[in-house]
Amino acid sequence: MSSQPAVPDTASDRRRWIALAIVMTAAFMDLVDVTIVNIAIPSMERDLGASFGAIQWITAGYALAFAAGLITGGRLGDIYGRKRLFLIGISGFTLASALCGFAANEEMLVASRLLQGATAAMMVPQVLAIIHVTFPAHERGKVFGMFGAIIGLGAVSGPLLGALLTQWNLFGLEWRPIFLINLPVGIAGLILGRKFITESRAPKALKLDLVGVALVTLGLLMLIYPLTRGRELGWPLWGHLCMAGSLVVFAAFVAYEKRKTRKDGSPLVELSLFRVKSFAAGIAVQLTFGIVCGIFFLVWTLYMQIGLGWSPLRAGLTGVPFSIAVSAAAGMSVQKLVPRFGRKVLQAGALTMAAGLLLYIWEAGRYGTAIHSWQMSLPLVVMGVGMGLIVAPLTDAVLSDVPREHSGSASGLINTTQQMGNALGLGLVSVVFFGSIDDRIAPSAVGKAFGDAFQSSLWWVVAVLAVIFLVMFALPARPKQHVEGTDADTEAVTEGPVDREPVLSH
Repeated sequence: MSSQPAVPDTASDRRRWIALAIVMTAAFMDLVDVTIVNIAIPSMERDLGASFGAIQWITAGYALAFAAGLITGGRLGDIYGRKRLFLIGISGFTLASALCGFAANEEMLVASRLLQGATAAMMVPQVLAIIHVTFPAHERGKVFGMFGAIIGLGAVSGPLLGALLTQWNLFGLEWRPIFLINLPVGIAGLILGRKFITESRAPKALKLDLVGVALVTLGLLMLIYPLTRGRELGWPLWGHLCMAGSLVVFAAFVAYEKRKTRKDGSPLVELSLFRVKSFAAGIAVQLTFGIVCGIFFLVWTLYMQIGLGWSPLRAGLTGVPFSIAVSAAAGMSVQKLVPRFGRKVLQAGALTMAAGLLLYIWEAGRYGTAIHSWQMSLPLVVMGVGMGLIVAPLTDAVLSDVPREHSGSASGLINTTQQMGNALGLGLVSVVFFGSIDDRIAPSAVGKAFGDAFQSSLWWVVAVLAVIFLVMFALPARPKQHVEGTDADTEAVTEGPVDREPVLSH
């Protein structure tokens, strides 16, 4: 599938830079909204009296809705117009942010987060597609470099912004400004987007696969909902049956996708991609790495703010060395290390991240509730370096052996899989973290109990990283080099959603 070429005068039109600022601001808003929420979760829990299951769904619900809608969102943009879908998405995202900010109870907040994830899935896939059709080939390298800088800025600023907004307790609203801040940004993006973004469509867009979307969403819900609520409900029989039934639904999804491919060649997932060994292995890495991120970032927040009793601002500042290390290592891995050492860089990243986790486990056990932020800096920097070595080059490694005509579908599937892994990891928190905490814990024992649960959870993360290290042997030893800025390499971007790094997911 090829995208509609940019109109001739677009390259000389200064309006395209305003359009770029609009779509990048929207992407930044989404990225920050993903990372900003974790730091405010303990405040939500106190204010709404939310259960631990609801806390998980505040984050997992967003990831699940986002994952389920990503490929369809990109497909809708191809068919009905990327500008139109972007404006619909940013309108819905702004409305959902308002509903989150004014949520009266945990049920309303969870439902609003689901809506937010679904509307983000309409908005985000259009960003790179709009950039592609708005800028000529010789300018895209510079533009995509700016986009990468925005991603890095979102990684660092999200937790800090969430900490400041929660700590300041503006107008007595506590955590609510982390969502309400999206309102003026979203409204401005909607007004300016209508004026400055140029409409574009794919001339030969694939058809929608709504049955495929329904099946994969149902399968994920049947797996993740019982995981999230199981502990609170005493692990009822229906939960085990539901999780087992999800496997049947996923099998039905595969069978339907095969039939859909034969019928009209427009399945939600291009199953032939899984015959490429490096792609199948890469998808497994993305899924398990998403699980790692889903577990770690939520339990880390709960450990610092509830277990250690730290303020949101102190917790947010504690994470700054981690964010800086991720950004620095990501840039170095792509520019310097991967061209020379190939796959070994990603495997070194998995081992380095595991080493940081082991150091964190040791420090948390040794210092207990008396641990200081500065003492966490070393394990967090080591972990951040490891994560940076993985997240930046992983997509290239996964796509290196994929036929060019399927690059868009493969790119969309990579992002969707990572988000699904994230949602699954958040669901598993009830098992690996809350599963080791007594329901009737005395207030004086909360610190030790959360510290022990944190260490237990990190052991699980280390085990998953060991699996990731082994699966990485199936990735190509050296990813193929692409010519930067060519139409052939960037054309596929318009077919799939924007690449989202795991560190930004949660």
